[in-house]
Amino acid sequence: MKTLKNLIAAILTLTLVLGLTACGSSSSSETSAESGGESATYKIGISQYGEHGSLDNCREGFLEGLAQAGIVEGENLEVLYENAHFDNQMTTQIGQTFSAADVDLMVGIATPSAVACYNAAEDKDIPVIFTAITDPVEANLDSGNVTGTSDALPVEGQLKLIRALQPDADTIGIIYTTSEPNSVSAIRTYEELAGDYGFTIDAVGVAAQEEVTQAADTLISRGVDCLSNLTDNNVVGVLSAILEKTNEAGIPIYGSEVEQVKLGCVAGAGIDYVQLGIQTGLMAAKVLTGEATCADMPYETIENYGLYINSDAIAAMGLTVPDDIASQAQECAE
Repeated sequence: MKTLKNLIAAILTLTLVLGLTACGSSSSSETSAESGGESATYKIGISQYGEHGSLDNCREGFLEGLAQAGIVEGENLEVLYENAHFDNQMTTQIGQTFSAADVDLMVGIATPSAVACYNAAEDKDIPVIFTAITDPVEANLDSGNVTGTSDALPVEGQLKLIRALQPDADTIGIIYTTSEPNSVSAIRTYEELAGDYGFTIDAVGVAAQEEVTQAADTLISRGVDCLSNLTDNNVVGVLSAILEKTNEAGIPIYGSEVEQVKLGCVAGAGIDYVQLGIQTGLMAAKVLTGEATCADMPYETIENYGLYINSDAIAAMGLTVPDDIASQAQECAE
């Protein structure tokens, strides 16, 4: 009888140990909820549509925002990072890879990556955070288990800037990707506001990055007074090639953020993409720690924008910067 009791006790002990082991194999986010977050670790997937200054700044700012909230890569955060190199098919594959890896959260930097992540995450209800999207409503990313930050362009600020630097200008040329909702939305805003400042907009749409430089040739041949960039990834990805053409033709380009002005655009009204990334990272931290859900946080937009000038590019174009703008603007000449 004693032997039987000992055997039963041993079986019960083994069952308890196995039960605790099973509990210990739960996901990092579950561990966080049960322990108050003290020993939590997280795994996230970051999908970046392509490599250029503003998107890189978003990613760096995003990780900085997480760190400010106590979620630090290499300590309690594992980051799966993939770059789609402006390939829409690649964004789909990346999203599916993150879903298969059962990440705690997906991050989409720029619209194609964000949409692909959202589509891949939907079946498993993995939260998705986006950034560098001009119009989340146009991209159908304004409801569901998704939220993030918008880089809506300060179009009126840009028009004021162009008018101040080129008082006699009539026509602004813009190149945009016809399949990118952000760009379509921005063109619409430019066309709505341009007349208030005495401009007409000559917009040329492209279907792929390979068509962008040809679109630049078209605008140059039409005699536009300047070009104004959007945050269109296909265009920004080959900005250096566009600048070669416009510099030779003596046509200024206005950038939509600081990195474009550093590359050689004469000036620009735009947001700080590092700050945009930080803002996004702080939102993501709330989702990861369970402080809030995506549904609790409508997407956010940075309201303040900065003025940037490249004095070397301005001098090369023979433009003059009014004193009131010079006193406010950040110098970006390298």
